[in-house]
Amino acid sequence: MGALDGIKVLDLSRILAGPWSTMTLADLGAEVWKIEPPKGGDHTREWSPPEKSGVSTYFLSVNRNKKSVAVDLNKPAGRDLVRALAAKADIVVENFRPSTLRRWRLGYEHLRQTNPRLIYCSISGYGRDTPFADRPGYDFVLQAECGFMAITGEPDGEPMRLGVAFVDLFTGMNAVQAILAALFARERSGIGQSIDIALLDSGLQCLANVATGFLNTDEEPVRHGNAHPSIVPYELFMCADRQRLAVAVGTDEQYQRLCERVLEAPDLWIDERYKTNRGRTMHRAELVPALQKEISRHSSDVVVRLMRENGIPVGEVRSVGSALSSPEATARGAVVSAPSDALGEIRMVQSPLRFSHTPIRAATAPPMLGEHTVSVLTDVLGMDSDSINLLIADETIASGSAEGRSALSPGARGTR
Repeated sequence: MGALDGIKVLDLSRILAGPWSTMTLADLGAEVWKIEPPKGGDHTREWSPPEKSGVSTYFLSVNRNKKSVAVDLNKPAGRDLVRALAAKADIVVENFRPSTLRRWRLGYEHLRQTNPRLIYCSISGYGRDTPFADRPGYDFVLQAECGFMAITGEPDGEPMRLGVAFVDLFTGMNAVQAILAALFARERSGIGQSIDIALLDSGLQCLANVATGFLNTDEEPVRHGNAHPSIVPYELFMCADRQRLAVAVGTDEQYQRLCERVLEAPDLWIDERYKTNRGRTMHRAELVPALQKEISRHSSDVVVRLMRENGIPVGEVRSVGSALSSPEATARGAVVSAPSDALGEIRMVQSPLRFSHTPIRAATAPPMLGEHTVSVLTDVLGMDSDSINLLIADETIASGSAEGRSALSPGARGTR
């Protein structure tokens, strides 16, 4: 059994933060009903290249272990179906604008009336209780607004975003934490609650020590490239074979071992300017070139071996492909695969959550659009084939499965 076996999740979210959170819940064993528009589905289905057999790999990255239910929420009958599913669910995750949900009567205040145990998680750009509640939130914009571009990139270069949408990803993780806490609280109180998760809050939270530094000194942080503002040496160095290494010397003892045992350059330790991290940080302009000169005398394999033998954190700068196939990733079983009737084998990064007694669910391929519409409406809501046929015919729902398409009565008109 997974940790969340028996928990039902109604996923009304799209793109990344919400789907990231619901995929985590699915990995933990929850049954996730992903509601998608019949025409096009989740926006990320069209975000390509890259793609596999015409399907966006962006979509594939955040939607494994889910059931796709294609429902048109612009139609009253579609909203009735979603309300019926919410009455059966433990959790709802959504990232619509509040005004849209009020118009559709799909907000927490509406759904809790028929399901007081419901845990309702809203994910938005700027929170549900501010004047900015209806403003759309996008990771790229939030990376700029939260100050990350001001501290990312070379000191004299342009502001830069991180290579992945990390504000979205952290927001999704925060949503999971809040949902799990609400589930625990429900065990004691018997009632659910609403959860308000904002990209802005998650972004500002991720400033961590940088935020605390500013808040307590009023000194505006600046970009340091690959270097650390408070620790030296903590950056990239080039070896004799042109391989760059990430060297992270976190303590004075590590620095002493680096100088004396790895580089055989005791003068760089004996010098009083460099014996403490504070001194090394204050004199980085002189120290870093001196260290680079010493490191460049050796090949990367020698430097890596000596540093690891002496307990100094170091790693090669790898490509994505090298990272995913590295000995460390292989040892952790980081890459998993799942078969898909439509796409063949789908390879994915495994969940990082590991349990001794409640293992994560074996990966199933991300669903095709509407693949589970018929089965969810039948199994969860107990609908008969005649009712489902009518909904398919008037395009309230769509089925991407052979089962759903065969449910059409002769002459009925269906869409995928």
